Amino acid sequence: MEKYLRKNFEVDSKNPSDEALQRWRSAVRIVKNPRRRFRMVADLAKRHEAEKKKLEIREKIRVALYVKKAALQFIDAGNRVAFILSEETKQAGFGIDPDELASVVRAHDSNLLKQHGGVEGIAGKVSVSLDDGVSEKDLPRRQEIYGFNRYVEKPSKGFFMFVWEALQDLTLMILMVCAVVSIGVGLATEGWPKGMYDGLGILLSILLVVMVTAVSDYKQSLQFKDLDKEKKKIMVQVTRNGYRQKVSIFDLVVGDIVHLSIGDQVPADGFFLSGYSLVIDESSLSGESEPVNINQRNPFLLAGTKVQDGSGKMLIASVGMRTEWGRLMETLSEGGEDETPLQVKLNGVATIIGKIGLGFAVVTFLVLTIRFLVEKALQHNLSNWSSVDALTLINYFAISVTIIVVAVPEGLPLAVTLSLAFAMKKLMNDKALVRHLSACETMGSASCICTDKTGTLTTNHMVVDKVWISEEINVIKGKESGTNLRSMVSERVLSILLQSIFQNTGSEVVIGKDGKHAILGTPTESALLEFGLLWGGDFGSQRQESKIVKVEPFNSDKKKMSVLVSLSTGGFRVFCKGASEIVLRMCDKIVDKNGKPILLSEAQIENVMGIINGFANEALRTLCLAFKDMDKCSSGDSLPSEGYTLIAVVGIKDPVRPGVKEAVQTCLAAGITVRMVTGDNINTAKAIARECGILTDDGVAIEGPDFRKMSPQEMKDLVPKIQVMARSMPMDKHTLVTHLRTVLGEVVAVTGDGTNDAPALHESDIGLAMGIAGTEVAKENADIIIMDDNFSTIVNVAKWGRAVYINIQKFVQFQLTVNVVALMLNFVSACLSGSAPLTAVQLLWVNMIMDTLGALALATEPPNDRLMQKPPVGKSVNFITGIMWRNIIGQSIYQLAVLGVLKFDGKHLLKLSGSDADSVLNTFIFNTFVFCQVFNEINSRDMEKINVFRGMFQSWVFIAVMIATVVFQVIIIQFLGTFANTVPLNWQLWLISVLIGAVSMVIAVIIKFIPVKERKQTITSKHHDGYEPLPTGPDLA
Repeated sequence: MEKYLRKNFEVDSKNPSDEALQRWRSAVRIVKNPRRRFRMVADLAKRHEAEKKKLEIREKIRVALYVKKAALQFIDAGNRVAFILSEETKQAGFGIDPDELASVVRAHDSNLLKQHGGVEGIAGKVSVSLDDGVSEKDLPRRQEIYGFNRYVEKPSKGFFMFVWEALQDLTLMILMVCAVVSIGVGLATEGWPKGMYDGLGILLSILLVVMVTAVSDYKQSLQFKDLDKEKKKIMVQVTRNGYRQKVSIFDLVVGDIVHLSIGDQVPADGFFLSGYSLVIDESSLSGESEPVNINQRNPFLLAGTKVQDGSGKMLIASVGMRTEWGRLMETLSEGGEDETPLQVKLNGVATIIGKIGLGFAVVTFLVLTIRFLVEKALQHNLSNWSSVDALTLINYFAISVTIIVVAVPEGLPLAVTLSLAFAMKKLMNDKALVRHLSACETMGSASCICTDKTGTLTTNHMVVDKVWISEEINVIKGKESGTNLRSMVSERVLSILLQSIFQNTGSEVVIGKDGKHAILGTPTESALLEFGLLWGGDFGSQRQESKIVKVEPFNSDKKKMSVLVSLSTGGFRVFCKGASEIVLRMCDKIVDKNGKPILLSEAQIENVMGIINGFANEALRTLCLAFKDMDKCSSGDSLPSEGYTLIAVVGIKDPVRPGVKEAVQTCLAAGITVRMVTGDNINTAKAIARECGILTDDGVAIEGPDFRKMSPQEMKDLVPKIQVMARSMPMDKHTLVTHLRTVLGEVVAVTGDGTNDAPALHESDIGLAMGIAGTEVAKENADIIIMDDNFSTIVNVAKWGRAVYINIQKFVQFQLTVNVVALMLNFVSACLSGSAPLTAVQLLWVNMIMDTLGALALATEPPNDRLMQKPPVGKSVNFITGIMWRNIIGQSIYQLAVLGVLKFDGKHLLKLSGSDADSVLNTFIFNTFVFCQVFNEINSRDMEKINVFRGMFQSWVFIAVMIATVVFQVIIIQFLGTFANTVPLNWQLWLISVLIGAVSMVIAVIIKFIPVKERKQTITSKHHDGYEPLPTGPDLA
């Protein structure tokens, strides 16, 4: 079986090839209800159609953006569409038509923009102040005229659509026809109402199956709908009513002033107002990889594009479906999401079992029919046929069809969806947003987590703890430290320090609605600004003293930020701050106690390095602040990289998050290696890693530059030992992840928050983006978003991933046991006695117990701590393990033995007599069979441990399903006998049924003592495209 599954039903968890997706679809032959079975499977035809449509839209955009040069603009000028301002727009107080405003941005029409008075003229026509932004009381008016920032979405299915889908089951349709024929023949032979009962019983059973299935599917769809809403939530910074605030992307209106920084997605079409070095990546919209510089000469910004570098402010000009991105978004949902490896594998299992079931059903029908014909022939009645004979054959056919209903486990692939939907809902409550279904599943197999330090292992609540200035170390302890420090340094030193802090920052000090100062920006920037305010600095006055000429924003590659300002006294000054060693190498002077630059000697460099390492060893994040005076503005794009004067070394404290050490220990116990990859100083990284329990005595801490210099063989030897990588660049993280996956065969989860982390997030098996610190680019490339940026949440995701896998295994074990017993019981009985002990109605009830209700009970069990005490499941291990086969075979033998004895010697054993002895025996067999499944469902809660009750009462879904099954079984036996072909049982027979079922728990304990030798699997690591990596080093030989 496993060989067949690997050949036909194996796909990669991430970016599976079209060939692999098509291969397993072709291998699925027996499907009762394609609409339901493949509801959560990607529609490849629709996807290709959507991709074609998307390329067409992109081509049109590309033509509009890049081909429409000055000549085309000139030609178009004569044929430009004349827009007439509507009365409604005039009365609302606006001076430009919505479609005209949208066309200016979309066509990059500079001439039309000039006609309207430039960006300032547009701002006047949409009635907005460029300083204070939109007034909140105007929002409804703007939305009414210019529209909402929402895109057209496919309407979600209603409940009755799921009922209709459940009715598309071919076997249920055949049974409905059989039921109608049965009613017709029954009324003709037995009259009203007795002739109705058999057929009506089947119809009622079908109705029950359909309704339970539809309710389960509908609830799943609601869970996915909630998840989809959460995925689309993007918060943006705007200025409204004169205040900076965060709003949802869906609440943006035309006229809003939006603040953009590196990694942000442009939320709507608009115009550039102000900013520094703003570079936009338009590839998501136009397909062009060349980034675009946005400035006053080229002020057009399009929705859906990404900020690659720099920062700026924009004026929103068009929203929603008036943007090209809105049209493109329509195509993105077409075709659905890729199916998960487990869904595909279980489709394979269902196909194999379905073929076996179909064979048994055909043979059962043939055996019953042949026996019936032989009996008629022996009685010389072969030529005489009555309606009773026809009814008998219809019943035989109905039983055979129902065997197919039971035997083809449609619920197997859908149980994965149910389990994942449940897990994703729970994870969303636990601050983890799963963007791709397969990621939740794959996380259970993760053998390595490459995590950032700042904000993930630490709290990201930063404060300046120590500062080295004027050759002295000062410890910062609250507000009184500011007064003391001012008296300890000269005015000139203090002035240059405050200039460095307030001029060279990407953050802002603003006054909130409550009148208090608020700092908007990254935690590191905020800590420095708080430190500057503590020294008595004034952000506003400092910014007014000088004019910012040029900004080089911080990014992960440069590890520094620089700003060029023109001084009021004449000349220019560059301020630089960043990674201590990098900025120190750029310095050749230092500020002395009087504020004068003096040459930086080798001895002083060693002293400063000692200070930096001392701070770092105390787990402080270190930054150097420096400046350089210039007579004239620097030529070229880059600011100077040498000749700076060192001002101070700052040590920023970022405490380790509570619970991180325990979470790391949990990972190690679960066989998951944790590696810290950070851009910080190596001593800071080592101190934090030791505190978290990541760095051990035999582990290796390495710096990014040293890692980059290594040969492939050196990497192969060292990578397994690496626990900390400091001063790393995003490509170092990418190289590490690639090596771990392709060479060592690890399943790698990697965290990322910056734009440059996108390649590593994409390359990893599971990309984890940070919800708070993460950029939109990082989130878009991630599989899971950690909403609280907490490492403990990542461990929780791994736990749920393992729970999904083990829950599906439990369900498969339970369902296969029911399959084997139901098939063998009806088949053997048909061959030996000429009748099947379980009728069509009874088999439909059994099918619901093992399919929908079984999935609800076993596939939604919450995780327990014991899951994190086992190693992760390997990529190529058998899904149906030896332990599962042991349990399936053991329980099947017990149940078949008991039910077989009851079938052929039950009357004697139970001392049954009278005209209804056969009916009582068949009812008793049915009741015993159901209770065997009820207790086996409890057995399936743990496939290895004896105590299967642990945590059972914490799973309310499991308890509810158990109670519902037992209650309904009592109703079927005692009150619905007319429809279900049962008779009421006395309390003694009920007790015996329950006890026989309960004995299966004793049998389960005995079975679990039988040792099972699991076959070891050879791990063959493959890339996403399915190709094996090229051999290196000794493997090459």
